[in-house]
Amino acid sequence: MLHSRLDYKKMAGQHLLVLIVCLILLKFSATFASKQNTTTLNEAATCIDGASITLTFGFYINSCPEAEPIIFSWVEKAVSDDPRMAASLLRLHFHDCFVNGCDASVLLDDTPNFVGEKTAAPNTNSLRGFEVIDAIKADLEYVCPQTVSCADILAIAARDSVVLSGGPGWEVEMGRRDSLSASKTAANNNIPGPNSDVATLVSKFQNVGLSLQDLVALSGAHTMGKARCSTFSARINSSSSIANSPDVNLEYLESLQQLCSQSDANTTLADLDHITPTTFDNQYYVNLVSGEGLLGSDQALLTGNEETRGIIECYAGDMGAFFEDFKMAMLKMGRLQQANGGDGEVRTNCRAVNQLGS
Repeated sequence: MLHSRLDYKKMAGQHLLVLIVCLILLKFSATFASKQNTTTLNEAATCIDGASITLTFGFYINSCPEAEPIIFSWVEKAVSDDPRMAASLLRLHFHDCFVNGCDASVLLDDTPNFVGEKTAAPNTNSLRGFEVIDAIKADLEYVCPQTVSCADILAIAARDSVVLSGGPGWEVEMGRRDSLSASKTAANNNIPGPNSDVATLVSKFQNVGLSLQDLVALSGAHTMGKARCSTFSARINSSSSIANSPDVNLEYLESLQQLCSQSDANTTLADLDHITPTTFDNQYYVNLVSGEGLLGSDQALLTGNEETRGIIECYAGDMGAFFEDFKMAMLKMGRLQQANGGDGEVRTNCRAVNQLGS
């Protein structure tokens, strides 16, 4: 029996109020976005060591018009073969951008000169989809040699993964350069952990220029994918005080305990969204309101901050509002600055810088 169920009769008035607030927020967001379209969204500047790089829509329209169709076809095949791959490719873009900007540093293998980011704690035995990026890059190098950056491939593949899973589409800004190095230390320090509290999450997002609303919107990516039992063990082995919280669904936690007790916690996987695990929708937020968030960091967004709770309740009641804010947050994240690497390059092999990859 559930320890805590939403009393829908008591919440009817609250739900109506949330929907009204959602409509106001959506109207404001759309108005703000329209004002930005002629400046920020059409042409966004980022920099590498002070050198200006302009991101634009349709960046490859002349140099490689086949780029986006090629990327889409490979992502479509990968997601058809393995629906979980959509979440994996989306996650690659996230983990890339949070470490010194969106520069494909996450794709670099270790070399004698530096240790890459693949073995950082948030990434090791966790990130997937490298072989899909390899296939895309090989195809693009055949059609348009040394033209499309690996960083742009990640950004476009992330968008396509969302679209192919039933989510919203958006035009991707392009023109990123690939880094010449990677940082395991930065990956360990910058990428939010699965048991982070709200203060930590907000701080890590603000450190890269993303807002609290961006945090909640981008967390909606957890509407797809899976996580190992070891990443949410603290949630299912919680103290009695947490178990007695009105925001905890004991039946859901007990089902997770049963799943994770049957085999190795390092290999057993659970769906981040157990209702629609391969569909990009707002079910993640509905689950949080019902006390069915998988990761401690996800459920903390509901319980640890009134402002994040309000946004979650808004998205749970209005998928359109979530989709609009998610698109805006993805564009914003995609502009994160590249902090190191000179002017960068367009790698011919996404796993190595050119002097090593050639």
